[in-house]
Amino acid sequence: MENKKFAKKRVVTNCESCVYYDFDEDLDAYVCIRNLDEDEMERFLAGRNHSCPYYRFYDEYKSVHKQI
Repeated sequence: MENKKFAKKRVVTNCESCVYYDFDEDLDAYVCIRNLDEDEMERFLAGRNHSCPYYRFYDEYKSVHKQI
């Protein structure tokens, strides 16, 4: 039981809601614009990157909240 107490929580991420997930007109597809290393890119392309260390939630209304 003590091991569970100190277990690292894995945050499940969704690339579609990430700041770094953007449309590339040259590729005509959505891509991660973060510079990933070879292993990270392989996990991303395989769809196995459920706990991305670079994930940041994109809140398109964040600037609107500041204006109010």
